Parts: sequence; C-alpha cells; structure tokens
Amino acid sequence: MRIALAQLNPVVGDLAGNSERLLDMVRQASAFQPHLLVAPELFLSGYPPKDLLLRHGFVEACDRAVDDLATRLPPSLGLLVGHPTHRGVPRGYSGNAASLIAGGRVQETILKCLLPNYDVFDERRYFVPAKRAYCRVFQKRRLGVHICEDAWFREPGTTYHLPPERHPDPVQQLADGEAELFINLSASPFEIDKPQRRIELCQRHVSRHGRPFLFVNQVGGNDDLVFDGNSLAMDATGRVVAQLRPFAEDLGVFELQAGGRLRRLTDHGAAAPREREADLLDALVLGLRDYARKSGFTDCVLGLSGGIDSAVAAAVAARALGPKRVHGLALPSRHSSEHSLADARALAERLGIDFEVVPIDAMHRAYEQAASVGADLASQPGGLADQNLQARIRGACVMTRSNRHGWLALATGNKSELAVGYCTLYGDMAGGFAVLADLFKRDVYALARYLNQQAGKDLIPESSLTKAPSAELAPNQFDQDTLPPYPVLDAILEGLVEQELSVAELARQFPLETVRWVQSRVDRNEFKRRQMAPGIKLSARAFGTGRRMPMAARFDWEVPR
Repeated sequence: MRIALAQLNPVVGDLAGNSERLLDMVRQASAFQPHLLVAPELFLSGYPPKDLLLRHGFVEACDRAVDDLATRLPPSLGLLVGHPTHRGVPRGYSGNAASLIAGGRVQETILKCLLPNYDVFDERRYFVPAKRAYCRVFQKRRLGVHICEDAWFREPGTTYHLPPERHPDPVQQLADGEAELFINLSASPFEIDKPQRRIELCQRHVSRHGRPFLFVNQVGGNDDLVFDGNSLAMDATGRVVAQLRPFAEDLGVFELQAGGRLRRLTDHGAAAPREREADLLDALVLGLRDYARKSGFTDCVLGLSGGIDSAVAAAVAARALGPKRVHGLALPSRHSSEHSLADARALAERLGIDFEVVPIDAMHRAYEQAASVGADLASQPGGLADQNLQARIRGACVMTRSNRHGWLALATGNKSELAVGYCTLYGDMAGGFAVLADLFKRDVYALARYLNQQAGKDLIPESSLTKAPSAELAPNQFDQDTLPPYPVLDAILEGLVEQELSVAELARQFPLETVRWVQSRVDRNEFKRRQMAPGIKLSARAFGTGRRMPMAARFDWEVPR
C-alpha cells in the first residue's frame, strides 16, 4: 500500500483555494500512483479557524467542500483530509474531523477524541469530542487514523489521563483494535525544540505498540502561529525512515510492506540535526511572509535605528518579502549619534533595501513650542514624557508611510523589552506586526551572528553587535542604566515567563531585589502587551493568545525564608 503525505500551507477560511492547493498536490503525487493521500488536520478550513467556526454557514460550507473534493479525485485514489464538520455530532454542534474519501464519496468521518484547551488551543470552545478511537479499513489494511492531540495523551501539560477526565488513550485504543499503521493528521504549531519532541512522541508510541507511524503536519504562518511541517515516517522499529522539509510545502510517498516496514519512494531521508538559530530564522521568515501574503501586503516599512533589533528585523523582512519590498526609515533626533545613522545606512546597503533619512528634530521642537504640551516638557527636559514623545513621533512617521503606500508597518521590539515595559505605546510599539516579539535579547544577538555567518560577511554591521544598546532618547542614555544586564534580565525572564517560577525560586540564583524588580515590571506592563501588534510564537510561553494574565491585579510575591 502506497501512502502520500501532503505537507500543505492553507489560508484560513479559503475553502476554494485550499481545495485547489490540495488537488495540485494530488496531481504531483500521481507519478507515484499512491493508494491514499493524507492532508493535515483542519486543512480545508486552515488552522486555527477560531471564531469563523461560530459564523453561520461556515462549517456547512466546509462539509460541502469535502463533498466537492470527492467528485474531483482520481477514482483510484483515497484521501484523508482534515476539516470541521457537523456530521456525526449532535445537531447544532461541530467536530474536528478527518474524512476518508474514496470512490467519489465520503466513506467515513473520523472525529478527534482529545480537544486541547491550553496555551494557544481553545478547541473545547468549538468542538465536541469523539467518545473513542476506532480503526478504519482501507484497501484491506487496518489504519489507526487519529488527529493531532490524540497522540499527546499523558504528555506534560495535558490532563486527559487525570480525574475527573479519565479519558482513554486513543492510540492505545487503535492498537487494541489491531491497527497495522498509525496515521496522525496534525496542525502542530512550531516551538523551539518541538520538532524533536514530536519524534520522541512517535517513538514512544512505536516502542509501546510495535506499529509504524505516519505523521503529517501543516506548514505555514497563520496570524501569530507558525507551523513547521517536519512531517515524518517511522517504521515499526522506531527508525525515522524520512522527514519532510521544515518550513516548506512538501510531498512524501511511502510503501507499507510486510512486518511494518516502510519504504520511501520520494527523495527524503532522516533529517540532519538543525541549529537552533536556523529554526528561529526560518520560523520568523515564514511567519512574516505568510502574515503579509495572506493579509494582502506586498511591502513593509520599519524604523532603522542602527541598533541590533531593527537590524535583525530588517534582515528577516528582506528574506521574507525580498529586499526591494522593504523600506527602512532612519529617524534621527538631536540625541542620535553619528555612528547610529551610519550603521543604519550600512545595513540598508548590505541588505539592498530602500532607505531614507527623515530627521525628527523639527517635529520634536514644534511640540516643545506648543503652549499646552511644551510646558509639560519644559518642566522635566529629557524626562520620560520627552523620551516617549520622540518614540511616538518616530512611530507616527512609520505609520504615515504605511498608510500612504499600503505597506505593513513592522514593530521591532524584543521579548526582553516587552516583558518589562521598556517600550513606548504608540511609539516603537506601533505597527501591524511585531517580528521579534518572542525573542529575548540574547536570541536577537545570536540570530544576528547566525545571519552574518550564513552570509559569509557582516550583513549586520559589527558595531551594531558590539556597541552598548541605547534608545538614544536622552543624552548619554544606555539600556543598562535602567535595566539589569541583559544576560541577567533574560535568565530571570525565562524563569518568570516561560517556566512560571516564583520569586523565591529565582532568588536562589539572582539577587532578590533584582528578581522582585523584574517581576513587578512584568506584572504592571501587561496593559502594554495587550495593545502590542501580533508577533510570531517561538517559545512555549509567548506573549499573546497563549498567555492570559490579568491587567488589574495584585499579588504579594513571596520572599525566600
């Protein structure tokens, strides 16, 4: 039995376009004469469709799209495709389903058993679960078809195995039903190190049950999520027979042979280990490219300060959209140094992007001379209000270009700054997309060095990497005058935000006063992050839809005893 895995990039809501994309992959696969082609979870609707699922007529349209697909497939080909459905669930409800199509019609509709409701997932809001998993017979082979989370039973962070849920293990049920092969349709978002976690997850199932495992994953960016693909085929010994390309559409075809052996028919092998920075860069590029493309943008605009953050954001944008579609604005004030302007210009030349210098001093002085505003600024020259004003003038200049030309405005702040509020609402936070929002400062530096290494030259000027970070909003201003050293800040933030450690636990490694200061800044700047542009999720705890903290709250953090 020959099975094709179709690693595809859908557009959420585009039922006609997604159907055509799937049929194009069917045509590509025809050279290998597969018996069955498998597409990802909720492929027809795109994942995640969110509250489109609540809009009257949307799920019905998905069911009609499945029926239409059935009439357009080659008679000899079976198809497993994910989609939302009203079929097989109580009236008025929906299910997360995979339909098995063969012979011009839907043969079976398979519902997802485990509905995740943690991090960015909210599936219990929309779907009802299947009560159990059953094997499906196709071409006289018993197939253990299941959907994404059904394979994550007992994994850290899930609670399906705990009271009062006590939900049975879907993969165990399929094994008990004498499945010859496990097939998992997924839309599993990227997080750093998650591709390896998935391999280990599949190996645990194979080790426990002695069956081969096929995993097909969505690829592409949808809003703040990036899907990395990395679909794979694993034989009954737990050996990865092949892994499809990361961060790109791909097709893999495999033959199921006796004894649980899988023979690859396409030119794929087990993936070589990848550097962390390679995954981060590919995720950022794909996330920005797809957000722009799927939202109707062709070009982007951003401020270039000569610093490391805007430099890395511009380099990512040049890869995502092409250098000619990236427009950089240097926006010097009276406090800007000559080397910052020189670094911004050098970066633009090396990237090949559009570049313009727009001095903001005249605009700044106009505010200072305005009677109602100038008095406030004069009372504390160079103070916080004056610094934020400069950032907001810059944000207004970037947004004006965005409005005038229809360009996507990019915010360039990193996770370290956003965590502690070292950023200005309606200033450097202004924009339609926040490219680096889930990268700590240390990761921004690492990515800059990786970009230079890959280019074989200083694509990002060396001085941007080595000079002390500064917002240059006041004389002789440096980030470290306000913040702890970035290595310390990032380590504390990783503990507080990504690991949810307590102040007491972190105070065993860092000064208590520093930890409490960072924690207080994280808590009281939640209101800023609620207003930030969407960014690309790269970690297990990104700011955005997966981290839901109150804005108006008070908690007295404990101190070590």
